[in-house]
Amino acid sequence: MPTAEMDKAWERYKRYGDPQARSQIIERYAYLVKITAGRVVSSLPPTLDREDLVSAGIMGLIKAVDQFDPSRQVKFETYAIALIRGAILELLRSEDWVPRSVRDRVKALERAYSALESRLGRPPTEDEISGELGITVEDYHQLLCDAGRTSLLSLEDLILGTQDTGESLHIADVLSDATADPIAEVEQREMRRLLAQAIDRLPERERLVIALYYYEGLTFREIGRVLGVSESRVYQLHTQAVLRLRNHLQRDAGMF
Repeated sequence: MPTAEMDKAWERYKRYGDPQARSQIIERYAYLVKITAGRVVSSLPPTLDREDLVSAGIMGLIKAVDQFDPSRQVKFETYAIALIRGAILELLRSEDWVPRSVRDRVKALERAYSALESRLGRPPTEDEISGELGITVEDYHQLLCDAGRTSLLSLEDLILGTQDTGESLHIADVLSDATADPIAEVEQREMRRLLAQAIDRLPERERLVIALYYYEGLTFREIGRVLGVSESRVYQLHTQAVLRLRNHLQRDAGMF
């Protein structure tokens, strides 16, 4: 659908509540669901298939269309992908398919990152982190791959609350429309500022991975070709970046 027609469809839906316009918008952006579902996980638990992810993603897309404010200077595709991915990850969390052992090791990683950065006053190196954990660098790399492949750690699903209490804030929440709540809008603007600040603190290569994956839409394999490294190495860099971001945001937002 041409841009002018899409703009008219948005106006008909948002101003007049035209259900046909709503259906046109959903159909126009349905391709985002399959693209996002294909990028969320490399393998699925036996209780789910790809269509389950697509169904959850469609619900996220519908939510995005209903909540989106075209007058804001936000690209709809960026906003929609955050909510689509959030809906898919919510489904995966409900299945509780990530092994407990992986969850425990990721928590140990988080503690190591936090302790070392506080102690050193800078991002710790891989040697320093593996030393803190009492494992080899090779085992540390494998742990990063395991965590990354489960989508346990992702930028859109970056949790700024405690997993134990169930209180959480996701990047999709930060991107959501808060025009009806001025206080929430201020809080979300502050979270966006903190996120940008945290990304700027990342080591250069990890910052590049974040930019290429989330903003340019490249796959891990494509990023590997750009950087001249393996796909597994990109998984490692991505997971490291998200761990660092979570550490920065948790500290800066004062949520712990």
